[in-house]
Amino acid sequence: MQLKRRSFLKMGLAAGAATALDMKFLRYVGDAAAARTSEGETITRSTCSPNCTGACGFNVHVSDGRISTLIQSADYPETGYNPRGCLRGLSMMNLVYGKDRVKYPLIRTGERGSGKFKKATWEEALDYTAQKLKGIMEKYGPEAVALTVQVPGTGYVHKGALVRLAGLAHWSIHHGYDQNGDLPMFWPMTFGVQTEELESLEWPNARYTMVFGSNIIQTRLPDAHNLIKAKNNGKLVVFDPDYCSTAAKADEWVPLKPDSDAAMGLGMAKVIIDRRLYDEKFLQDFTDFPILVRKDNGKRLPAKDVKALANETAGWKIPPYRSLFVIRTPKGLAILNPERLDATEAILEGEFEVELTDGSRVEVRTVFSELKEMLAEYSLEKVAALTDVPAGQIERIAVEAATNTPLHAVYGASNYQWYNGDLKGRAISLLPVLTGSIGKSGGGISTYAGQYRIRFNLKEWWSAPGGKLNWVPYLYFLQGKGKRYPQKGIKAMIGGWGNPFDQHNMANRLKDRTASGDIEFVVTFDFSMTTSCQWSDVVFPATSWYENYELTATILHPYVQLQQPAIKPMFESRTAFWVARQLAKRLNPEFEKYYYPDLDENEASQEIIEVLLKTGGFETKGITLDMLKKGPVRLHSTAPDDRQIPFWEQVQNRVPFPPRSYPAPLKATARFLRSGRIEFYKDEDLFLETGEQLPVQKETFSETEYKVDPGARKKYTLRFVTKNSLYRVHSTHSNNVWLNELQGNKPKVFLNKNDAAERNIKTGDFVEIYNNRGKTRAYAVIDPGCRRGTTIFEQGWWARYLKNESYNSLTMPWIKPLHEIYFVPGIWSPTTVWNECLVDVRRVTA
Repeated sequence: MQLKRRSFLKMGLAAGAATALDMKFLRYVGDAAAARTSEGETITRSTCSPNCTGACGFNVHVSDGRISTLIQSADYPETGYNPRGCLRGLSMMNLVYGKDRVKYPLIRTGERGSGKFKKATWEEALDYTAQKLKGIMEKYGPEAVALTVQVPGTGYVHKGALVRLAGLAHWSIHHGYDQNGDLPMFWPMTFGVQTEELESLEWPNARYTMVFGSNIIQTRLPDAHNLIKAKNNGKLVVFDPDYCSTAAKADEWVPLKPDSDAAMGLGMAKVIIDRRLYDEKFLQDFTDFPILVRKDNGKRLPAKDVKALANETAGWKIPPYRSLFVIRTPKGLAILNPERLDATEAILEGEFEVELTDGSRVEVRTVFSELKEMLAEYSLEKVAALTDVPAGQIERIAVEAATNTPLHAVYGASNYQWYNGDLKGRAISLLPVLTGSIGKSGGGISTYAGQYRIRFNLKEWWSAPGGKLNWVPYLYFLQGKGKRYPQKGIKAMIGGWGNPFDQHNMANRLKDRTASGDIEFVVTFDFSMTTSCQWSDVVFPATSWYENYELTATILHPYVQLQQPAIKPMFESRTAFWVARQLAKRLNPEFEKYYYPDLDENEASQEIIEVLLKTGGFETKGITLDMLKKGPVRLHSTAPDDRQIPFWEQVQNRVPFPPRSYPAPLKATARFLRSGRIEFYKDEDLFLETGEQLPVQKETFSETEYKVDPGARKKYTLRFVTKNSLYRVHSTHSNNVWLNELQGNKPKVFLNKNDAAERNIKTGDFVEIYNNRGKTRAYAVIDPGCRRGTTIFEQGWWARYLKNESYNSLTMPWIKPLHEIYFVPGIWSPTTVWNECLVDVRRVTA
């Protein structure tokens, strides 16, 4: 299936000419459901659903039962979202009909990883799988079987079917958010949520936009035009060590040192505070800045310990996840109400002496005073040295941002996928908070990494009576230990919609444990024969998103949408719902009743969609399946016109922080913010012990690479950064013949010219990236935009394109202890830090 450039160009020119003559590619197809046009052709509106956050509507043109064309549907009610799509989505046919399509169930016959399988019937594969799972459950306990659930927003029905089965069987389960390293831990620490983001139509309403390590122009293609609108309406400043595509479009590029963003954020915060450019009223009412902190032990002062307030606390009735803290007002000491965000008139700055109930006296000061003292260490001169950015530029940008609000900060995954990524996020969050940009149109801080955030209540489908899930952070699974790791280990892996043997094979641990037999059984559900399928014991052929009914939602736009079957399932493919139902009745006949046994899989899928919409809560109220069959429907929010504006209700209606992060109950996450407000001061013991009660800058690698191997400072002098590719969505499209042709069918590694010269490397040389954990090989590109000391590899390549090596064999499953002090799946949890990795590069023979 080799596609020559000349042929590709001819095809492109022909398509362009055809489009000019026939505008069918741009026309609006009335109903989103299947519509018939010319004889023998149907058009079905569906949704492209890899883990890219785009969630783009496509019209699927089908002739004679085969997809002939994929065209953006352009049917969103707001023109700013039309059309949505990219070359990856437009070329999805290459995966639907490609040579790697899994056609029928497979059972392994050779060594693991050999790719040797026999064709099996569905009955044979399902019976064999159920038998193996039963044996493992009987021997080790049900928690020895683990399911990975990836990006639920790309499919609430079918992923829910497997989660429901895991609950019924009492299996362990891994959350894809921390597994993929996309969980930004500053969110629960500061705002008490999993994440919150502005929809992209809100970007142009910002007067000042700061982008920290997010290459929106390349990785968020369907929404990139809204970033350009934001630039045209205000100013766009990109902070990135490398001259990426988004930096090229910015009004100003700030090439700071890698992993120095915390220092940059703190330096700008100091300028804003020193010049009194902050929104005092906002800080008084919506943050923890007025709360009094004891100087002797660093703990926030509870009202029950204060002599003047102790009796008053007896009359307060608050939930167990809240605490009564003390502030000072012009009238004296007062209790800060955690359940109402009324105007406080609190004094932001000051040190006081307070008498306690035992008669002793203690010195206290406000969180704001604590912050100011800490920021004294971040003078412009010091921050300039830490970031390699001129002091005058830092100061000017800080003043511009504070005087041109609302400010919107975009914090990218490549920036927070470091050991201290949480510190950077907390520091950067100071900027929109100090300027009062939270809860306003166009303002705030956003992270855009995958379709993880569940947009409404899924409990009615994802849970079943008697169900129980043992959530295990994926890093515990890789390390074979941890607070929630099963006593007898995890012996069976079940997964789909992901490729962990490429994407999560840190230091080759997954392959080694599987090859040794420590992991006894691996089941994968996919439509392409990925590396993970090659390492599996059983492979189930899955439908693509153009072959089933499904309900989807994303974070970049607020529309709930359908996948709809434009073609019949290819070969012997079946939906995940059907597979879950078949496994359920084999594991326990009583389980089948929870899977609509009287309906076929398409009927059941539609029934489940109706249930989800009816029971989804405020966000889905009034939305029906029939409405979605006619096109995308905007989810409800508390903001005007149902706009997706984070913390609108908290700020505009003065409702305590945090809003709920589905599916967790509010009480699970509200305990992160015991004051009911945005919190920058964390007084849990470990925060105090590590000196991170407030955000600070810490040396990169000091607690990871340098700690385990002090010699790494000299042996491995290059940072290994794995970035997203223009041509893939993680490992989806790794085997797309068109997109690989555009890349020259070669994996590439990008190097600074000086680093390359020192190693006698030139563009086009075949090189090896290595450390003491692993290696991978690629072709060198000398990139003038790549910062010295950095090597950049575009992740997502399957092992077969890398001579059966893995770029993730270089990485390590580091765990930061602060990420373990609470646990809420996919919200507060140990998370993968891909970029915390040192390597070197050398020329090799191809």
